[in-house]
Amino acid sequence: MSEPQRDATRPMPVVDTEKHPETERPTEAGQRLARPTEEPALSPDAKGSGRFWSARRVPSAIIALLTLGGAGLLLYDIVAVRAGYPAMYWRRELARQLAERHLDDIPVLAGAAFVTAVGLWLILLAITPGLRSLLPMLRPRHDVRAALTRDAAAQVLRDRAVTVSGVREARVRMRRRRADVRVISHFRDPAEVRGDLDEALAGAVTDLGMARPPKLSVRLRGPGKKG
Repeated sequence: MSEPQRDATRPMPVVDTEKHPETERPTEAGQRLARPTEEPALSPDAKGSGRFWSARRVPSAIIALLTLGGAGLLLYDIVAVRAGYPAMYWRRELARQLAERHLDDIPVLAGAAFVTAVGLWLILLAITPGLRSLLPMLRPRHDVRAALTRDAAAQVLRDRAVTVSGVREARVRMRRRRADVRVISHFRDPAEVRGDLDEALAGAVTDLGMARPPKLSVRLRGPGKKG
């Protein structure tokens, strides 16, 4: 059985070992096409991670109802007077009291103080964001906002604290700028427990990813004497 002869005239593949600068370096347009389209990772925008503003639905509804009721009652009384009916008793009495009483009378001062307090309360509601139970988190994107409740953040810190060897009990009270941690230790050197606890809580605060990391206030004490 004879082996088939190869065709000597068949062109063999040639490997070009010469480097061509114009083909070796891709163009900038080619790089843009070959590179996968990825959105650049945005740095956390702490400035844009402000507190969440409350809608103030309850105060707004109360003020709107009172204003609507007062305006409607006054308009009804004015229309009745124009139609030839006598004014309501409350408007005649209010006009008489304002004409007879002086500015330094106690009822006048009390009414002015009440109106001033209500006005200051409304101004305070208008210039403050509210929702103090929500702690803003860092924003990885400009169109994403997130927040943690105080209870959730406190629970994370507590869970991280109780994982430290030597910690028997931990309580965390989360504030806007500070986290108060109260820990009861046992069977270990308090200095070692405190070092491990500070490291664990610092890592937990970093993992929370809050826009304003709270300052830790850790208090460690022993289990106390029995009996």
